[in-house]
Amino acid sequence: MLTPAARLAARRLLGLASSASEAAARRLAPSPIAASSYAAAARGSVPSSRPFSTALNYHIDSPENKPDMKWEFTAANMKKVKEILSHYPSNYKQSGIIPLLDLAQQQHGGWVPVAAMDAIAKVVEVAPIRVYEVATFYTMFNRTKVGKYHLLVCGTTPCMIRGSREIEDTLLEHLGVKRNEVTSDGLFSVGEMECMGCCVNAPMIAVADYSKGSEGYTYNYYEDLTPKRVIEIVEKLRRGETPPRGTQHPERKNCGPAGGNTTLHGEPKPPPCRDLDAC
Repeated sequence: MLTPAARLAARRLLGLASSASEAAARRLAPSPIAASSYAAAARGSVPSSRPFSTALNYHIDSPENKPDMKWEFTAANMKKVKEILSHYPSNYKQSGIIPLLDLAQQQHGGWVPVAAMDAIAKVVEVAPIRVYEVATFYTMFNRTKVGKYHLLVCGTTPCMIRGSREIEDTLLEHLGVKRNEVTSDGLFSVGEMECMGCCVNAPMIAVADYSKGSEGYTYNYYEDLTPKRVIEIVEKLRRGETPPRGTQHPERKNCGPAGGNTTLHGEPKPPPCRDLDAC
């Protein structure tokens, strides 16, 4: 006969086993969203848009994005591939997956097809799933087509307070697209990006310029924006011009205040503890 302590331990073990079984059943059961998406894919009628979270998690073949497509780095970029891999020990080639994905995205016009991921897997000598894991984790990698100029609006709190939603609405209305759609001429797409790290110059956008391929790729910030100014920037890009990057405020220099500094006009005096002769 079991002691009271033994009976209590047995009941707890049974409870843990039951909870584990229920959790496993929940994991194996497909979600309604995933089930409907898979069913649509099986029928060959994939919806044109799907929830953003699930779009990040799985791949559906399309005429321009399928594994059996031929994809390889250009001769010029293969030199860059070798240079990137030279930074890592030969038995840690997989450490180069992120910079290689970035290079592939630049070469492929701003997005990374699954065939490019497979090519990278061969270069770094890992299973393709190891590259898929990275590409689907980081939102900096676009897995669907974007415009030659991919406009990313900062959506974090300081920019929102300073009017980033108005900036985004202005862009979408001016270009006639929804978020993450590409204009009919293939030039522009608009997305959202979290904190760009320049809150003092909010609101702001980043422009990833894929119009000149990987050789001419640029990624620039445009800060202190107004709805009028962001349209002017778009139209300059459309004409092939290069708008001045950084703050768009006429009276500011970089992150300094409008009209110039009001303090710190000279070199600040160091604290005594930094004066080694005084110690």
